[in-house]
Amino acid sequence: MSAPFRFPRFFVTSPAPCPYIAGKTERKVFTELNGNNASELNDALGRIGFRRSQSVAYRPSCADCSACVSVRVCATEFKPSSSQKRTIRRNRDLKVSACKPWATDEQYALLRSYLASRHPDGGMADMDEQDFADMVEQTPVDSFMIEYREPTDDGSRGRLVGCCLTDRQGDGLSMIYSFFDAHHPLREGLGTYIITDHILRAANAGLPYVYLGYWIDGSTRMAYKARFRPLERLGPDGWSRFEPVASDKLAKLFELA
Repeated sequence: MSAPFRFPRFFVTSPAPCPYIAGKTERKVFTELNGNNASELNDALGRIGFRRSQSVAYRPSCADCSACVSVRVCATEFKPSSSQKRTIRRNRDLKVSACKPWATDEQYALLRSYLASRHPDGGMADMDEQDFADMVEQTPVDSFMIEYREPTDDGSRGRLVGCCLTDRQGDGLSMIYSFFDAHHPLREGLGTYIITDHILRAANAGLPYVYLGYWIDGSTRMAYKARFRPLERLGPDGWSRFEPVASDKLAKLFELA
């Protein structure tokens, strides 16, 4: 007989400087994911705006700010835009594989290159190999490292140009963290392709959603998320459709290439 499901204990972090809005402080509420019901708990929390980091589920709980909004793409209704179709054609020869969540030197090297290019002053800039291994391998749920490799003529493993740590939830895919070769001369739009590929694969599997994490109105770092529509956001009354007005202009300032 299985042990009864226990209501999780939640904790709140101390206030810290917000990495997205200058002058603001952030605070998170979190709980541990463990035991036989970790996947079920992660699924339930994901539907109310929590994100997973290793064996912890968290969401913003800021005292004077509600700018962070959980967003998800309606995968089964997604229609690629003209530019997204071009990105698909440009990168459709990539070989995609779902690997067990086991960190490799090759993945870490790609991550370091990506962070140096895109987020040199971000919170992950000092991530070492052990930190990366913990991010990938410490998971109590159904997780994969999705690898994107260039094709070869001899059947060998091609060059790694993109990765995404992905959770499969009951109602969709949750993209935990993606990174890619931001300076590839022939692979423009790799970041867009990785997200689009997840959406199309979710739809083909009958999974209704792809969770993209948090979106902040006016944040150039998150503007790209509004390119993938139809998009839903989580509000006080649950999930609802929305179309950010300014996001397309902001996205041009921060190209997801």
